[in-house]
Amino acid sequence: MLFTKHKNLIRWIFIGFSFVIISLILWNTYMFFQSFKAEERIKMENWSAAQRDLIKSTNLDGDIGELPLQILQSNTTTPMIMVDLDGNIEHNNLDETKAEDSAYIKDLILDFEKENSPIEIIYDGRVLNTLYYGNSPLLNKLKYYPIAFVLILVLFAGLVYSFYRSTKIATQNKLWSGMAKETAHQIGTPLSSLIGWTEILKIEEVNPDYIQEIEKDISRLETITERFSKIGSVPTLEQANVVKETIDAYDYLKSRSSKLIEFSIDIPNTEVPVLLNTQLYSWTIENLVKNAIDAMKGRGKLSVKIEPSEHHVRIYVSDTGKGLSKNQFNSIFEPGFTTKKRGWGLGLSLARRIIEDFHDGKIKVSHSEIGKGTTMQITLKINKALG
Repeated sequence: MLFTKHKNLIRWIFIGFSFVIISLILWNTYMFFQSFKAEERIKMENWSAAQRDLIKSTNLDGDIGELPLQILQSNTTTPMIMVDLDGNIEHNNLDETKAEDSAYIKDLILDFEKENSPIEIIYDGRVLNTLYYGNSPLLNKLKYYPIAFVLILVLFAGLVYSFYRSTKIATQNKLWSGMAKETAHQIGTPLSSLIGWTEILKIEEVNPDYIQEIEKDISRLETITERFSKIGSVPTLEQANVVKETIDAYDYLKSRSSKLIEFSIDIPNTEVPVLLNTQLYSWTIENLVKNAIDAMKGRGKLSVKIEPSEHHVRIYVSDTGKGLSKNQFNSIFEPGFTTKKRGWGLGLSLARRIIEDFHDGKIKVSHSEIGKGTTMQITLKINKALG
């Protein structure tokens, strides 16, 4: 209970603590890199001092001693280039094949200057040689460790976010299912009572026209109940002609809509076999048509078009309403998003769940322009085995 109450605070404390640890790791890696780089600098200064002793002993015909020779021979990793007063070049720990190219050596000298300040070898008040050196292979690897660490961190954060989002979606789906089942249950009780009262009215010889209208409403309520019961669980898909099912949903709304709406439908002459749950599919078409009518404020042109191809069938619902901006193309499918003053913002969210989760199809905004209208597109797979 205490954890639930303060879970947001605990989450932010955990995020802050993680950020501090990551910052300390990056800082320590950076300091270690700088320390290692300073040690390499000292090593190269010792090497240049040994080189100076070698020059001195050569000029005086003296014995250089073992220590300078050991220092000169000890550098087997740090790449270096030494240039004398006459421009003669000596190098160590470089690729011998590439080192034969003078242009490569000149470019490398410039790179070394950027990485480390050159060291001048001075003897008898004169600069005899200039030593250019780069970072050792180990130092170069260490340089990229923070970048690798950040990349790993980003990947880990992506995995955590993906897990969090999938958990959130799963929770939302459970909520959807629970609400849908409960709604179906709540509607079912008074619906059974209404059916009983209708039978009593028939016995009482009430005007048949009244009873017929009541039965239409009861039939509609039964359809709604069945839809909610199916949205609350995994529905069964059966062979259906998507053309016929689209026409049925279209005709139902056309007969009950304003006469100021100009309806049109463009359908193929052949059947298009698709695995469908007809109740949920008709609900999707009704949601799209109702949204189109609302977008036109009850006046305009509404068209439905079915366009089959070899493997898929596309159903388009177009209106001449107010249109959508591009940044709304995806957000309109989010639960709670609505452009209406009165609305729950659930219609298109339900449509996406029905088409994408239950029918393995796609639903999207095909085209929209502000002030000109919107076209919604449903894509379903054609089941050739049924054709």
